[in-house]
Amino acid sequence: MNIQPLSHPSRRRAASAGFTLVELLLVLVILGILAGIVVPKFAGTTEKAKISAAQTQLSVFATALDLFEVDNGFYPRGKDGLQALVVKPRDATAAWHPYMDSIPLDPWKNPYVYECPGKHRPNSYDLMSMGFDQKVGGNDDITNWDQQGKK
Repeated sequence: MNIQPLSHPSRRRAASAGFTLVELLLVLVILGILAGIVVPKFAGTTEKAKISAAQTQLSVFATALDLFEVDNGFYPRGKDGLQALVVKPRDATAAWHPYMDSIPLDPWKNPYVYECPGKHRPNSYDLMSMGFDQKVGGNDDITNWDQQGKK
């Protein structure tokens, strides 16, 4: 009696050992669909974080500028007035002290725009970040004055 196995074990393993081209393409299509769903949800997150950081920095400047005003009786004048928070200006009183360690750049690596007296706030100062377009004006500016319902 001659009994032959139904199939050779090494042949069975060899046939099922790899993925077919169709299976690989199907996995790539599924990964592409998932990336298409997930990536757009996180794409705007970086820009929102930069806007939030600029708004927070404007608040830090406002606190330091208010302290400067309380100690000296006036806000730093001119376009370079933020430097008066770090380096003592000529017209500062004896109560002056460093109000900040340094003047940071905005999240887009540009200097903040300061003007005293302000055009929008003539009794104090205007302070803004030019936003991602790096130009004064436009809907992306982050300011300390009301700009079409946003602060």
